Amino acid sequence: MIVKAKLMDEGAVRRTWVRMAHEIVEKNDTADELCFLGIHRRGVPLARALAENVAKFSGISTHVGTVDVTPHRDDRDRDSKEPTVTKTKIDFSLDGKTVILVDDVIYTGRTIRAAMEALMTLGRPAKIQLAVLVDRGHRELPIRGDYVGKNVPTSRKERISVRVTEFDGETGVYVCEPEEN
Repeated sequence: MIVKAKLMDEGAVRRTWVRMAHEIVEKNDTADELCFLGIHRRGVPLARALAENVAKFSGISTHVGTVDVTPHRDDRDRDSKEPTVTKTKIDFSLDGKTVILVDDVIYTGRTIRAAMEALMTLGRPAKIQLAVLVDRGHRELPIRGDYVGKNVPTSRKERISVRVTEFDGETGVYVCEPEEN
């Protein structure tokens, strides 16, 4: 990928998570019923950061789990004989909770649809809300973020690269163009 523009540096990402955490606390009166589920891969550290900020502002500790949507994707080969290994880790009940799904980028909406399908196999939340760092448009399904860090109009050829320290050694958001083959 060729970096076309830097949209957010580490400071901007942190400020965005603080703002979004405040929005979550304001919208959810009963913060003690909140839990955060980060969508593998980059949604996981972002979910932890949001939960930490919510705890800081509300004084209420929330549960954080992870969800792997791979088994629920509509673009994988359903006839595959390969075993499905899931990285879903939820050690608390989802029943009656307000689940905040967290992902780095929302694009077509298909990853979020798969995440909701995964949740329904694991419990019955009272509500599901969506927090995304970047909304780049081009939705194919009627899904939108409840908490959006930044709306970035892109072409379908461009890519949004969210980098997080845990995986990439830095935190930032970039618009990229695919390399020519």
